[in-house]
Amino acid sequence: MTQTKIISELNYWRETHSPLYSFIFTLPLFLIYEIGIFAISASDLPLLRNGADVLMRQILEIFGVFGVYGFSGTFLIGFIVAFLRQKKNLMSSTIRGEYLLTMFFESIGWAIFLTIVMMWIPTYLMISTKDSRLLQHVVLAIGAGIYEEFAFRVVLITGLSHVIGFIFQWNELAKNMTAILLSAMLFSGFHFIGIYGELPSINLFIIRTLAGIVLGGIYVMRGFGVAAYTHTIYDLFVLVKFTTSS
Repeated sequence: MTQTKIISELNYWRETHSPLYSFIFTLPLFLIYEIGIFAISASDLPLLRNGADVLMRQILEIFGVFGVYGFSGTFLIGFIVAFLRQKKNLMSSTIRGEYLLTMFFESIGWAIFLTIVMMWIPTYLMISTKDSRLLQHVVLAIGAGIYEEFAFRVVLITGLSHVIGFIFQWNELAKNMTAILLSAMLFSGFHFIGIYGELPSINLFIIRTLAGIVLGGIYVMRGFGVAAYTHTIYDLFVLVKFTTSS
């Protein structure tokens, strides 16, 4: 392997881990989800949204951010701020299309890896559906990729890692691993909360915790963009299995 190729690969891993590439990479998912939600039923928008989306929206209402698209706008503004700040620090201000394409195929690879891990477990992490609401399930799968990864990986892992580091003065590896485990457990428990939550189950809790650990590891290593697409693609894999099985 030539030195030029090594440098190019190092640049890919470093730059695509940044908020700048995550913003560009996940923007299509964000737009598809918001447009899809509106297309499904404009009158039932709050009911059809992803659970993490609704939870974060309710938290923002405490601080005076209201409305169906209040959080969406806040979410987008936050990404734009990260985009502008990170852009100044990158080696080049040019967004490389081949990096974005590689990130997409990398996400497919991680989704296949997650699927293989989950194949050893008899229960899948999505509810089977053969009804006419296929579009709704596709849109909500995309929403899970965006909002659950943002809430449980970006916010929780980053926040927990800082708190753990401050309290225990652990090294980077120890505090990240602990933050990943704790966020994975919270991610799993989240699915049993609320009127649309599932019945409490130790097996499902362990299964989702395992999935959360895998997704958390992907986030720490590869950033929000790849983690969001991995989650979305995995959910779509499962949805295809359920809709095509006899």
